[in-house]
Amino acid sequence: MTATTRRQPTELPHWNTPPPDPAAAVAALKPALRDRLAAAGRSLAEVFAVIERRVTDRVEEIEAAQQRGEPVWPVIEYADIAAGTVPERDRQLLRRRGCLVVRGHFPRQQALDWDAGIVEYVERNRFFETYRGPGDDFFGSVMSKPEIYPIYWSPAQMQARQSERMAAVQRFLNGQWRNESDGVAWFDPGRDSLYPDRIRRRPPGTDSGGLGAHLDPGTLDLWLTAANQRAFRHLFDGTVEQYDPWDAAHRTDGPQYPGSTMCSAFRTFQGWTALSDMDHDQGVLHTVPIPEAMGYLMLRPLLPDVPEDELCGVAQGQVFPVLERWHSLLLRAVSGIPDVRAGDSVWWHCDLIHSVAPVTDQRGWGNVMYIPAAPWCPRNERYAAEVRSAFETGSSPSDFPAEHYERDWADRFTPDQLNEIGRRGLGLTD
Repeated sequence: MTATTRRQPTELPHWNTPPPDPAAAVAALKPALRDRLAAAGRSLAEVFAVIERRVTDRVEEIEAAQQRGEPVWPVIEYADIAAGTVPERDRQLLRRRGCLVVRGHFPRQQALDWDAGIVEYVERNRFFETYRGPGDDFFGSVMSKPEIYPIYWSPAQMQARQSERMAAVQRFLNGQWRNESDGVAWFDPGRDSLYPDRIRRRPPGTDSGGLGAHLDPGTLDLWLTAANQRAFRHLFDGTVEQYDPWDAAHRTDGPQYPGSTMCSAFRTFQGWTALSDMDHDQGVLHTVPIPEAMGYLMLRPLLPDVPEDELCGVAQGQVFPVLERWHSLLLRAVSGIPDVRAGDSVWWHCDLIHSVAPVTDQRGWGNVMYIPAAPWCPRNERYAAEVRSAFETGSSPSDFPAEHYERDWADRFTPDQLNEIGRRGLGLTD
């Protein structure tokens, strides 16, 4: 078969819910994906080489920057985002690296006041006396108190989520994506859904094992659902050169399979806002700042050295692992954030590999509240109905363990405190 020979590809098998036998589903899908490439006149080896070359170039670029002592993470001032004066070179670096520190996103004292307010909120409601241990095994805990607080509706969190300063950064980040194609607007970059997440408070003196390298956009469903097969179509239809990790087409069609580490919303960027000062060597976030690495991760399981019923360690109900055995090239580019101060925010493309470094006898606090960029789209609108219900009752959102600590708590953020950004983010107004 020549490189230009094409034939009609077979329909890819797919599942709308987790298959009863995941290994069998994977074993059925792999030859179908290879057949689809062959139908387009491309071999798997040829297609993988295209992605491997792109990724290798980025890895070597990052390694060279690290060796020169240059910062890898882009840093942009909030004032430039608000004024619309972000230099084009910074925009280009953001798209190249897929991650960003927003310096001065909130005034430092505002962030410190939010941190103190969270402590007051949980202590007033006797959280530590009633804490039952982690509701899932994704985040560990330290000492007798949690590192991750499973609370969602504190005044501090809600004030940050519905802040105009947060909305301005979310609009800027959403705008880095290509959100229209084939006459379809896949999301509204100017309107975010209000995606509630938790808080981390890690005290001085902590010994923490960190978190291994992983991804959050899905697991088996990245290969096995029709929506994701369309989203990653260029990897498998012979047009790999057109693969663009910033293309939102079909990503807003459907949620992940149910699982302990799922996310029902489409997030352009994951993010957190710093509530304390944190130095770069104190157990902080690291990423592989290469958005195109997702193409490598999607194609790697099809190579002949991987068992036919495996996806390089990916399994239902577990986090997507990035492992030295299969992904050593990618892990060469792991890069940590620079020093951040209370009020700065940290963002990374939803496809980016990320981890948290271990720390021994941590200096200072390591406190953040997780707030992503999750633009309004059909998928996020559906989840907003579940978020509204959780907000009204003080329940844990459905993406998270059903712990429900806040149902009877005093001083929980209430519906009458919502501003226009908050109401739109919950789908209470257009």
